[in-house]
Amino acid sequence: MQELAALIRAVPDFPTPGVLFRDVAPLLADAAAFARCIDALAEPWRASGVQAICGIEARGFIFGAALAQELHAGFVPLRKPNKLPPPVVAVDYQLEYGSDRLEAQNEALKPGERVLLVDDVLATGGTLAAAASLVDRLHAELIGASVVIELVAARGRTRWQGSKPLHSLLRY
Repeated sequence: MQELAALIRAVPDFPTPGVLFRDVAPLLADAAAFARCIDALAEPWRASGVQAICGIEARGFIFGAALAQELHAGFVPLRKPNKLPPPVVAVDYQLEYGSDRLEAQNEALKPGERVLLVDDVLATGGTLAAAASLVDRLHAELIGASVVIELVAARGRTRWQGSKPLHSLLRY
């Protein structure tokens, strides 16, 4: 994991003063490191029977689609508002600086389908919790979540559903 961590660029005061942004672009640009990252994300889920990966907009699409390929699962994008043709199912959620919404197509998941959530970063946990709620509204079975980076000080793990595994590769 140290190899992967070395490729995450820390950008101070982005997008606002006081925020230390973790930039995954250098990791994505290194083909071998990106492949190792996907392999590490897949490892805890190989025997889980996952049927669909739900990637959270936007960088969750990158990791989620590659992980879906690795685990021989389908890929379902969870999008920001007004990006998907109707009908959609939506969940509103609060952020530390406002509110947002996640949407999925109405029939993107089958009832009972085994679903894994994927995103690049877990910070306060609002987006991941909303994604879990969206999977529930679609009557699928959430088996857990994987993130590349967990920002431990933001305490997002405390908002996660305790009975479902949450796997993070790198913790800062």
